[in-house]
Amino acid sequence: MVIAKMEQDLGSAVCRWQMCVDGTEEYVPATVPGSVYQDLLDNGKMEDPYYRDNELKSLKVMDDDFTYVTEFEASAELCSRENVVLHFDGIDTVADIWLNKSHVAYVNNMHRTWEFPVKELIESGANELKVTLHSPTKYVEEAYQKRPIEGSSDAMRGFPYLRKAHCMFGWDWGPRLPDAGIWRAVRLIAFDEVRLDGVYITQKHESGLVTLQMRVDVEKAGYERTLAFGTDDGKLSGYSYRVTVTDPDGKTVTGSYACDGSAQEIRIENPKLWWPNGYGDQPLYEVEVELVAGESAVDSWRRRIGLRTMTVHIEKDQYGESFAHEVNGVQIFAMGGDYIPEDNILSRVTPERTYDLLVQAKNANFNCIRVWGGGNYPYDGFWDACDELGLIVWEDFMFACAVYELSEAFEENIRAEFIDNVKRIRHHASLGLWCGNNEMEQFVAVGEWVTRPQERSDYVKMYEYVIPKILKEYDPNTFYWPASPSSGGAFDNPNDENRGDVHYWDVWHGNKPITEYRKFYFRYVSEFGFQSFPSLKTVETFTEPEDRNIFSYVMEKHQRNASANGKIMNYMEQTFLYPTDFDTTLYASQLLQAEAIRYGVEHFRRNRGRCMGTVIWQLNDCWPVISWSSVDYCGRWKALHYAEKRFFAPLLLSCQEEGMMTQEADMNREHFGFEKSIRLNVANETMEEQSVQVSWAVRNGKAEVLKDGGICKVKVPALSSWWLD
Repeated sequence: MVIAKMEQDLGSAVCRWQMCVDGTEEYVPATVPGSVYQDLLDNGKMEDPYYRDNELKSLKVMDDDFTYVTEFEASAELCSRENVVLHFDGIDTVADIWLNKSHVAYVNNMHRTWEFPVKELIESGANELKVTLHSPTKYVEEAYQKRPIEGSSDAMRGFPYLRKAHCMFGWDWGPRLPDAGIWRAVRLIAFDEVRLDGVYITQKHESGLVTLQMRVDVEKAGYERTLAFGTDDGKLSGYSYRVTVTDPDGKTVTGSYACDGSAQEIRIENPKLWWPNGYGDQPLYEVEVELVAGESAVDSWRRRIGLRTMTVHIEKDQYGESFAHEVNGVQIFAMGGDYIPEDNILSRVTPERTYDLLVQAKNANFNCIRVWGGGNYPYDGFWDACDELGLIVWEDFMFACAVYELSEAFEENIRAEFIDNVKRIRHHASLGLWCGNNEMEQFVAVGEWVTRPQERSDYVKMYEYVIPKILKEYDPNTFYWPASPSSGGAFDNPNDENRGDVHYWDVWHGNKPITEYRKFYFRYVSEFGFQSFPSLKTVETFTEPEDRNIFSYVMEKHQRNASANGKIMNYMEQTFLYPTDFDTTLYASQLLQAEAIRYGVEHFRRNRGRCMGTVIWQLNDCWPVISWSSVDYCGRWKALHYAEKRFFAPLLLSCQEEGMMTQEADMNREHFGFEKSIRLNVANETMEEQSVQVSWAVRNGKAEVLKDGGICKVKVPALSSWWLD
């Protein structure tokens, strides 16, 4: 008789985990999945690392090693299976694993799924599992001392050596708090001859019909992966597979297929298409694939998909080369934000918290999210939420602002990382594109961080050979872009205004006035931003009353961008009267941030067609901090997020003005006079023509009408920007 695959959860919901600092015998209760910092906090062993300057003390904690241990019962039935595997969805990051006092493995990549055969080690009855997490701070420092490689100066040196979320070592918005832990689920998996290793679904769209093709990957006993179906030589005798597709109304389409290597199809008639937020609905279909021996299911794979085509449209035109998300044949104007890890203590990130954040993004009329490459690959709850909410995801691979040594061991490690995450994510309706890295092409091109010629060649190998080759096998249907920003790779003028995507920081880092946005017509701006202080209630969570001055020691400790508090005040005097107290300063900084980004986005939307994307740095924070976010760490909307709801609205009226701000004139010179004029524009980012009525007036400071411009009625075509006379 064929027996189905078995799984046994080893998390703290069913097992009693304990943790101790190595070198001591003091064990305390622990949570798995979880983290060292959270377990220490839960047991009263450390203070809040986000409060005042506790970051400094908390960082020293990570110079130690920590051991997690649990005892669990394994059934005789599980132990009798031909294969028993110890499976970790994620370990952060450097660890040794023991089962029943036998060493199982050494691991060193938080982004990977780790699996180890333990048939010879598992015992029917009581078993002990132990994981020792080694100091990440010592690891990166020792590696750097042996052979320096460089990266962002905001992070601890040596951070590129460790496949761990780079921002945990510090960033210009993040603390140096490199937490550790068994941060995702751990379980035992037992099976006999074969199990499913993944399903790749290809969609063919025709009028009134979508045809799904399944490539079902099977793993044979002995851990030799094979492509069982969809290839000429992928036959598997004695097995078949069943496919069931359930539409949003509960209706099913089914098929049963022999494992003979042929590609099989499921036809979906009258398909309900998935659209990004603002362009249509987000119906999701459930696909279940069962591996069958006789009439019994041995293993199953169940996911939700959206029926859609998705790519990036690139085409030469009068300005250079277009760059736009194209969904179901429609080129959309991207409106969204850059997403960073939601908490430096990763165990605090829950599906409910993520969903709430992404709902707030949708409520501000976002249609896309860019996952920044210095964090981690988001967990399944993030992707499920984006599928449901209609948020296209620009997914960076986890490399940012550094160079890497492509040694044989490093390449083997990252290849496994890529395969694990591509196979986990590729079916999601919201996946818009894969991107090689954050900001490395533009900096390596000019020699930033590069200390050896090999680092430049390793860059090309990683992002223009290794990753594309893996995607060709595991996800050939999703668009790949080598870096952000990029013009297409090969160091061909990355950050070109007229091609590809751009990161624009002359406003803010370059101290240019906010009117500088009007000088550029980027094809797709994937990073631009402006800082503000968080709300007073959020500031109160990490300060005492004596700290509440923007230039105090504690406030500056929660500002990771050099001299930025002063920069905020410099921009403040260009736009507003100087605030007179702390609370007003916080509030005015948010108004300033909203005004700056509004000015840029409205300009870009007025030039729809030439510009096709505005992704704002950044959506969220990972701790209470002064930053570019529109939603602060405590979940409070800054003024920017309210403004995004307006300037990302599907139907937008904006004004291109000429006046004091745009002319940069010396108003004190003799015979000075401003050119004063306006031109109105309606941007229609909907799928239908809109009939609108536009009225305008000039008012004084008391809101009294000085000039009534009357009423103008216009029809604005779908997906267009329309200038008024």
